[in-house]
Amino acid sequence: MQEHVFAAVALDQRQVEVRAFDVPAISADAGLLKVEKTGVCGSDWPYFLNYPKSKGPMILGHETVGFVAAIGANAQARWGVQEGDRVALEEYLPCGHCHYCRTGEFRLCDATDTVIGNGIRYGSTPVSVAPSLWGGYSQYQYLHANAVFHKVPDHVPDTLATLALPLGNGVEWACLQGRATMGEVVVIQGPGQQGLACVIAAKEAGAACIIVTGLTNDAHRLALAKEMGAHYTIDIEQADLLEAVADITHGHMADLVIDCASGGPATVVSAIQLARKGGRILLCGRKGRPIPEFDSDILFRKNLTLKGMRGHSYQAVEMAMQLIASGRYPLEKMCTHIYGLHDVASALHTVGGEGDAGAIHCCVDPWK
Repeated sequence: MQEHVFAAVALDQRQVEVRAFDVPAISADAGLLKVEKTGVCGSDWPYFLNYPKSKGPMILGHETVGFVAAIGANAQARWGVQEGDRVALEEYLPCGHCHYCRTGEFRLCDATDTVIGNGIRYGSTPVSVAPSLWGGYSQYQYLHANAVFHKVPDHVPDTLATLALPLGNGVEWACLQGRATMGEVVVIQGPGQQGLACVIAAKEAGAACIIVTGLTNDAHRLALAKEMGAHYTIDIEQADLLEAVADITHGHMADLVIDCASGGPATVVSAIQLARKGGRILLCGRKGRPIPEFDSDILFRKNLTLKGMRGHSYQAVEMAMQLIASGRYPLEKMCTHIYGLHDVASALHTVGGEGDAGAIHCCVDPWK
């Protein structure tokens, strides 16, 4: 074990600094992960802009894959892993005993909520909270007693393994919550990594018609959506969205609409308009502001089911890992950029739309 751990620390004013941290002492209930790679989630961008200012410097990154480098005896018995095992980490650190944890919905546990509560969560906990190594943009990451693991098959490349959580979101949203099934029409708004994950999940569920919408500058993502299984794509800046979907579906419209888009509430309105009577709508992308002049009566006139989504279940990530391991989809085409520890600022700006062009899923290699 090296003497110090190097990690990229997010600071105020869009700054990132590589710092050295002491290797933490590992108790019987904890462990240490040697990070292979960590995916850059779209949620890291707002954290980067806001959290260092409000909570202090932090190590971002929560889509982490690595090897268990050290583990306490109690932790080994509890987690079912041992030194040398290759794992993917959940971002959640649930309490394990509340109603949500006991019923399998640990992502809703208050202990995981760092926005309205004081929970500890990977990738959004300040370095002032000992032992500091809470994020994946680091050579090593501390394994809390409540950490949640997924085994990673040896043959899966580390870059692809970092897709486990975003692909898990797609499985959760399209299959487990959206209940996409054989013969249905599924419309997915937003062709980013989450939208593409929903395409794969809807394809696995047997959807008969998968339609993905995006903007003109999303052309490469829309093309990839077809490679992943979408039947149609729509550039909403070049075509009337409602008319295009009505034409494709012969007026049936969508059985399920999954809104993965971010940047404003307009897609919430279009999602409701795209759903057929009795259809289902999942809102999965943060909008940042309320919907102006929203007519809620349309919900009961069309007998719609509207549901907000937060994250993924354990089952969804397990299913996602199986999909990755199967090799059935060209997931390597989603993995567009890899950054070193000293380039984390560039990685974050890229995910935020202010950096390198053509990005879909970005990773940080802390040893690069």
